[in-house]
Amino acid sequence: MKARLEELICVKADEHRWEMGAPQVMPDHVHLFAEPYPQNSPSYVAGQFKGFTSHHLRAEFGGLRSQLPTLWSRSCFVATVGAVSAETVRRHIETRCERAPQAGGRA
Repeated sequence: MKARLEELICVKADEHRWEMGAPQVMPDHVHLFAEPYPQNSPSYVAGQFKGFTSHHLRAEFGGLRSQLPTLWSRSCFVATVGAVSAETVRRHIETRCERAPQAGGRA
């Protein structure tokens, strides 16, 4: 399912022509480095990814519907990167993902 989620995230980014780094799927959250157009609000971008991936994953993996009432929480964390380079953010995400604990722990 992780590979399919990564694929769906990239499909949605391509659909909107948003620049995107590789998504990092963790046991209980996802790191995305996206560069949407300025007219796209962070909440709009998050909603697009969440809605699209939820719809497809729940259709393709039938057990999700019975296990989880909703796939994603209503919240998300968004940060802008004006003070640091895009490469610094990418390295940070990759490093956090390499250090992440397995199965259900938080990084």
